[in-house]
Amino acid sequence: MLVDSHCHLDFPEFAPELDAVVARARAAGVGRMVSISTRVKRHPQILAIAERFPDVFCSVGTHPHHVDEEPEIDAGALIAIAQHPKVVAIGEAGLDYHYDTGPKEHQAAHFRQHIAAARETGLPLVIHTREADDDMARILKDEMRQGAFKAVLHCYTGGRDLAFAAVDLGHYVGFTGILTFKTSEPLRDLAKALPADRILVETDSPYLAPVPFRGKRCEPAFVAETAKMLAGVRGVTPAEIARQTTENFYRLFDKVPQAIEIAA
Repeated sequence: MLVDSHCHLDFPEFAPELDAVVARARAAGVGRMVSISTRVKRHPQILAIAERFPDVFCSVGTHPHHVDEEPEIDAGALIAIAQHPKVVAIGEAGLDYHYDTGPKEHQAAHFRQHIAAARETGLPLVIHTREADDDMARILKDEMRQGAFKAVLHCYTGGRDLAFAAVDLGHYVGFTGILTFKTSEPLRDLAKALPADRILVETDSPYLAPVPFRGKRCEPAFVAETAKMLAGVRGVTPAEIARQTTENFYRLFDKVPQAIEIAA
């Protein structure tokens, strides 16, 4: 079984054929999908999708691009929503310096609220980090000193130092279809070097379709192509990567049940 540990099934690109998208994922061997929140105010829509499909779960959080849209969101609000059985993670939250979407200090303050919620609930924190390696490493180390929490650096494209700093703190690193891109040799080198028990696969769909689907709308079924590339990079079989990344997923997302009955 494979797991898509990060997708966005509530995005409008999927609305016309969501049932078919989930069916194709199942046919490709994807047994679990986690639809990740980007705005807390949109959480009811995400939760409705998770409740509709037994093998789909969700998170709650605010993407760093949207922190100034939701200034009132704090750890308490996140913790309250996270009590629902289908909510299995906090985030995505973090730092993104690629676009000028708001003051860095606002992103950092929101990110720390998400860390506090992850620490309190025991749920994994889904971290978005882009062009912010030094500040991200500093915040993670500082917050870990205040109390342990678990996390994944999703859709990782950062440097080697941040990835290994996160792993040293007990966190995980998630890879998307970017791993298959021709220009991603440094990322493949990193994926080869990381410990086997700290890697995950994901799509971040509807974005970042892997080769051979690049340029098309991405969907959870395509996680199989990322897993295939990861297997080749690490010199193991696709079956071994499926086993290892699924074990890693359940260790991190331990609120997700391992046995689910799906009606035919």
